[in-house]
Amino acid sequence: MSSDTPTKVAVVQHNAGVDVEANLSTLTLLSRQAAAEGAQLITWAEAFAYLGRHEGKQEILEALPEGGPILRRCQELAQQLNCALLLGGFHEAIPEDTQRCYNTSVYLDETGAVKALYRKIHLFDVNIVDGPQLQESRQTAAGDRSVITEAAFGTLGLTICYDLRFPALYQALTDQGAIAHSVPSAFTATTGDAHWHALLRARAIENQSYVIAPAQHGQHSANRSSYGHSVIIDPWGRVLAEVDDGDGYAIATIDPAAVTQVREQLPSLKNRQPFS
Repeated sequence: MSSDTPTKVAVVQHNAGVDVEANLSTLTLLSRQAAAEGAQLITWAEAFAYLGRHEGKQEILEALPEGGPILRRCQELAQQLNCALLLGGFHEAIPEDTQRCYNTSVYLDETGAVKALYRKIHLFDVNIVDGPQLQESRQTAAGDRSVITEAAFGTLGLTICYDLRFPALYQALTDQGAIAHSVPSAFTATTGDAHWHALLRARAIENQSYVIAPAQHGQHSANRSSYGHSVIIDPWGRVLAEVDDGDGYAIATIDPAAVTQVREQLPSLKNRQPFS
């Protein structure tokens, strides 16, 4: 399939825990169903294979792009479904650092080949009263570069979760040609209820691009829960498809012509001016 082709994309939503086999089995089932409905790119959430304590995460880290059993299983699924897969947040080993890992978005084409790796730049260090208190940087190393890749519909910008709050990253990806942005997430229930839809729609409207945001949902542990609401938003800021709660998936078509039309009719990207 050539680039700039209208493409059905699925966002898959699940509730990951510490059982890698159970997590991957759920994702496999939902992805098979989405592929049967015509999805050509299937996207998974952040921390898709494991969401739990860092000690357990260290036991399943894999170096990329070589990978290990988790990556191989995902590659085999892409081949079987003849679909591209976005592995939203892969726990990537850092050879020279045994204490930390990368939070990495991995784009696999329909042959299972690794086409792009994006390491999360902005790490979730927050202390919200009566809400999440997390220090992602304690156990995760930050990436240092923006990443785009070519999908069937055109150029896709890769981001992860907390990146959503930093619009300059999305502007940079748009300047590099992105007509869609992926935002795989495990957005907390507290911040998600207040900010998730507003931020996603803002990034779509500002960049006149599609936003593809698969997410975790539900209670993961006594002190960790995710908002859910996996969603696909068009370049006008309209919600095209959404999974409100629970395990599931939603499908929408990414149409490059719609991006061109919006950008021609309201040329805000061309109208940007330098200032000091």
